[in-house]
Amino acid sequence: MTAPTPSPNNKKAPQFAAVKLRPVEEKKAPCCADDCGETRVTPEITTTGERFSWFVSGMDCAACARKVENAVRQVDGVAQVQVAFATEKLIVVAQNDVREHVERAVQQAGYQLRSENSTPAPAPSRLRENLPIILLIVMMALSWALEQFNHPFGQAAFIATTLVGLWPIARQALRLMKSGSWFAIETLMSVAAIGALFIGATAEAAMVLLLFLIGERLEGWAASRARRGVSALMALKPDTATRLRNGDRQTVAASQLQPGDTIEVPAGGRLPADGRLLSAFASFDESALTGESVPVDRSAGENVPAGATSVDRLVQLEVVSKPGESAIDRILKLIEEAEERRAPIARFIDRFSRIYTPAIMAVALLVAVVPPLLFSASWLEWIYKGLALLLIGCPCALVISTPAAITSGLAAAARRGALIKGGAALEQLGSIQQVAFDKTGTLTIGKPQVAAITPFAGMEEAELLALSAAVEQGSTHPLAMAIVQEAQRRALTIPHAEDQRALAGKGIEAQIDGRQIRISAPEKLPEGVLDSSMLANINQQENHGQTVVVVQRDNEVIGTLALQDTLRDDAKAAVAELHALGVQGVILTGDNPRAAAAIAHELGLDFRAGLLPEDKVAAVRTLNEQAPLAMVGDGINDAPAMKASTIGIAMGSGTDVALETADAALTHNRLTGLGQMIRLARATHRNIRQNITLALGLKAVFLVTTLLGMTGLWLAVLADTGATVLVTANALRLLRSKD
Repeated sequence: MTAPTPSPNNKKAPQFAAVKLRPVEEKKAPCCADDCGETRVTPEITTTGERFSWFVSGMDCAACARKVENAVRQVDGVAQVQVAFATEKLIVVAQNDVREHVERAVQQAGYQLRSENSTPAPAPSRLRENLPIILLIVMMALSWALEQFNHPFGQAAFIATTLVGLWPIARQALRLMKSGSWFAIETLMSVAAIGALFIGATAEAAMVLLLFLIGERLEGWAASRARRGVSALMALKPDTATRLRNGDRQTVAASQLQPGDTIEVPAGGRLPADGRLLSAFASFDESALTGESVPVDRSAGENVPAGATSVDRLVQLEVVSKPGESAIDRILKLIEEAEERRAPIARFIDRFSRIYTPAIMAVALLVAVVPPLLFSASWLEWIYKGLALLLIGCPCALVISTPAAITSGLAAAARRGALIKGGAALEQLGSIQQVAFDKTGTLTIGKPQVAAITPFAGMEEAELLALSAAVEQGSTHPLAMAIVQEAQRRALTIPHAEDQRALAGKGIEAQIDGRQIRISAPEKLPEGVLDSSMLANINQQENHGQTVVVVQRDNEVIGTLALQDTLRDDAKAAVAELHALGVQGVILTGDNPRAAAAIAHELGLDFRAGLLPEDKVAAVRTLNEQAPLAMVGDGINDAPAMKASTIGIAMGSGTDVALETADAALTHNRLTGLGQMIRLARATHRNIRQNITLALGLKAVFLVTTLLGMTGLWLAVLADTGATVLVTANALRLLRSKD
């Protein structure tokens, strides 16, 4: 940031990073549904109309979310629909009330909806959940036993077993076909099982369905594991709160709390909403939101996010967030929107699978009929191979390979105190080769202190400081706040200032007792204003890493103030970690070159100083052309540079604008999180490549063995189910990864 040019709107007091992350336009990723080649994407629902939302139950994998979306799109009046698999949430925008029609369409597609405010139905017992599989296993065992003693009875038993297993799958396939999902896995399984019955492969037809049902249960288990982190986050916010009103304590639903309400939270209790602490002092455990394991001490007037736990005492707070807009609510919203901001590779595979599935069905048909028709081969043999190929070609493992890894990567990042806005941002993060840092508030703690006061023209030190504080009073820029705080610490009387005016890129001025007082950086003054002794003093201070501002009264220099910020404790370790990853760093700052050089030398970074916001943008664009660059900042004037970079990363204590513009944020405010984010992004990409290799590799192997007659139908299903489970399990490794 332009350190020596205070602006009353340049900084804000620390906010909750989790609260402030909002969707922004993605960069450098294909935009839209299927065939668009543009480079913009709208990650959230933007169509005008009435908005409705529900929770969906019965979804076992990410493909189920697409099936629900297809069903809802068939409803007249629906303008836009989005299903977030991670949070099981359906959002619909329509021009009229379509709730009944949407609920009916989803139910006909085989899924269930419930309103957001309703209590979820209790989970069925494990016995009831697995009853169809147990029944099919028992029937398979009986069929096999009958086959050993009487072949006709055994065949009839296998047919009955197949029909029992086929009924729910075929019914679901018909539902999905009616709702617009013609090539679902249920359709492939139904065709394969019916075909196997027609060619007399009754035992294999039954085994295909049994293995499919087992695979579905395993996918459901893996999905619930993947969603467990989200469920735990939702559970952080209590359902009820104790509200204080006119001296009375009232237990109310957390959803009824409004900004301005006073609430009471006991020791060990969690905050139901974002609040401003009214008690004098308290410690809060915010680890669930920030990843910071050490309790944070808060004083009266400081903000505390929803979900934080009061460690050791009863506290009172003033609610500052509206219902549905607390820190937790916005993190959940981010997770929902992240599924729409998918990585380019995820969008490619999604489009590919839509062509791939019907193509596989066509190829399977050709395999079944071409050899018998053209080469007089056995019909039964080649129909059997065609059915096996149909099952081998099921795209489930391939479709889930990328979203499973991306979801796990985003969840792992959130656990480490980093919020990343979707798969596209995660993919861009993995390609980063350079990082550009703002200095004040990013590499430094952003709380400079007055290090030296040098009065001129007969001015007293106290008077110079008081005049400077009067001009800077009300500004939230770190340098301005440091000057005011120093005057307050010395108990000086700060005079009244009028007509305060920020001079963009130059400084700030005001009228005090009819005289103009201006504060600006030395390099912004016209040549000749500073004499040689003043310049020598300023140069000496800047060589020590201090930021110097010059105070003028009616264009006469009356003194200088030298301020010094300190490096963050983890800045050196963070830079060293980035270098170890092969990532180079550069400081882009509005501060003077000598102050920037002192910090850059200490950290071993290059630097560019004296930059205005537009200069930062130009520098970022130049660097970005050389190699993918991440811009890390925290101020309003960092936002344009973040937007121009490959990916913008905001510090958790940054301004609203910086946090909204950024593609990611470090909620714990620790720079060491940068290296963790990049390592995790790279690990996620390795995981995606492994998943795609597993999915396609197993299919290729079994395709060859099936055409050679070495494997049959049940192994084809085992290959597909096994690949899906392996891919999901591999993706879940990211949640346990130390990267």
